[in-house]
Amino acid sequence: MQGPTSHFYFSQQLRLHYVDWGNEGAPPLLLVHGGRDHCRNWDWVAERLKDRYHIIAPDLRGHGDSAWASGGGYDMPAYIYDIAQIVHQKGMAPVTIIAHSLGAGIALNYCGAYPDQIKKVVAIEGLGPSPTMEAEQARHGIDERLRAWIDNRRKNSGRTPRRYATLEDAFARMAEENPHLSPEQARHLTIYGAHQNEDGTYSWKFDNHVRWGGGVCGLSHEEQHRLWSCITAPVLLVRGTESWASDPVEDGRIAHFKNADLLNVEGAGHWVHHDKLDVFMEAVEGFLED
Repeated sequence: MQGPTSHFYFSQQLRLHYVDWGNEGAPPLLLVHGGRDHCRNWDWVAERLKDRYHIIAPDLRGHGDSAWASGGGYDMPAYIYDIAQIVHQKGMAPVTIIAHSLGAGIALNYCGAYPDQIKKVVAIEGLGPSPTMEAEQARHGIDERLRAWIDNRRKNSGRTPRRYATLEDAFARMAEENPHLSPEQARHLTIYGAHQNEDGTYSWKFDNHVRWGGGVCGLSHEEQHRLWSCITAPVLLVRGTESWASDPVEDGRIAHFKNADLLNVEGAGHWVHHDKLDVFMEAVEGFLED
C-alpha cells in the first residue's frame, strides 16, 4: 500500500508524531489509536477512506514515534490536551473522529469539552470499565486508591522494556496477543510498533509507564459521563462480542449520550477494526455518509 507521510507537532513541549494521508481540502478525519498501540494500526481503515477525507493519525504521547512524557505524565487531561492541540494547530474543526480503546476514551472526552468542533465520532470500545467494575472501584476510598496507585507506580518504576532477540520473536508475540489478526496484519503492526535496540534486540516503542496511566489523577467516571452527555454530534459506539467490554445498551451507559447508536460485531474481539475490517468499514462508511 502507498503509505502516509510523517510529521511532528508540539504539545506541552513534547514532540509528537503524526502521519498525514494527504488529500488536503477534503473533510478532515482524525484517527486515534489505543493504549500501547501506534498510528499505523489504522492503515487498513485509512486506505478505505483516504480518497474522501484528509486523514491525520497521531501517535499518542509515549507511543509510536512520539516523545515520552517526563515523569510519566499520562493522565487523561494530558492526552485530551494533545488531541485538542493537533485539531487546533492543523485547523481540523469541525472534525470527524474514529478512535479505539484508550484513544476512543480520549476522543469522547474531547468531544464533550468541544462539542461544536465535532462532526461525527466513531468510538471502538472507549467507555472504559463496566458499571460493575466501577462499583467495585467505588468500594475503595480515595485514600486507599491513592496508596495503591503509589505502591503500584513504585513497584513498576524499575521495570525495563522487554527485549526480543529477533523481529520474528516480536511478531510471534503480536500474533499471540491477538489471535484474530492475520499474519499480514500482525507483521505490519510489529514492523511499525517495534524498534531495534543498540544490542540488536527489539522492543516495543511505547513507554512502559503508559501501562499505569493517570490512575487517581484522571477524570472520575461521573465527570466522563457528564462529558459524554455534552456531545451533540452523532456517535457510533462499536463493540466486539468476543471482547472484555460490556454492552453499553445492556449496562445502561448509552443513556449518557444524546445521539448514539451501538454496533455489536460478531466474531470480533477488542480490535474490531482489525478483526472484522469489512463489517466495520461497511457500518462506518454508512454512518459517515448519512
